[in-house]
Amino acid sequence: MNKFLFIYDKLFKVYGKQGWWPTTLSGELHPSYHGKKPNDKQRFEIVVGAILTQNTSWSNVEKAIFELNKADVLSVDSLRRINVKKLAKLIRSAGYYNQKAERLKLVADFFCKNKSPSRDELLSVKGVGPETADSVLLYAFDRPFFVVDAYTKRIFFRVGFCGEKCGYGELQCLFHKQLPKDSKLFNEFHALLVELAKNYCKKTPVCVGCPLFSVCKRKV
Repeated sequence: MNKFLFIYDKLFKVYGKQGWWPTTLSGELHPSYHGKKPNDKQRFEIVVGAILTQNTSWSNVEKAIFELNKADVLSVDSLRRINVKKLAKLIRSAGYYNQKAERLKLVADFFCKNKSPSRDELLSVKGVGPETADSVLLYAFDRPFFVVDAYTKRIFFRVGFCGEKCGYGELQCLFHKQLPKDSKLFNEFHALLVELAKNYCKKTPVCVGCPLFSVCKRKV
């Protein structure tokens, strides 16, 4: 077993299946994980969530998703029609709400014309960077692009698998080389890393009890 799969197995034994990406079913207002392939509406909800989660926590995104569902505007057509100032008020909990409202409208325009976009096409949309694009591709379209976020970089630097200044593409390439190109594996692994970072591998690490303590170089 290679060292990346070793890390995955250790985390999975501790945390189990994470259930990402949570979405809302018809009649629901709060997103939750249903374990089924997302339909078109849920797929776009994942896109919206990927924009909203930039520079904020998922708990804040959930509040914004709730408000969008409550106002019945969580769809491509509705977001294209809604006034940008009204949209900004609905997503206030997610932070940077004026900027994100503009981005959501751009994304809605984009998905009105592109039902199954490529990575390059997504990256051409203002406000969509590599992490957001790969989140959309992995979670909404089930394509094997590993999502590299700040948590991933922090953990894999501390365990000694990459340098402190390792770039997004460089670290993603490591994952793609070390792991089978399996979207389900990528999905679960990324979610497990997020869980580890929330509980132990914080900016100021809590090393006692960490599932990776025995293999970590503890670079802080």
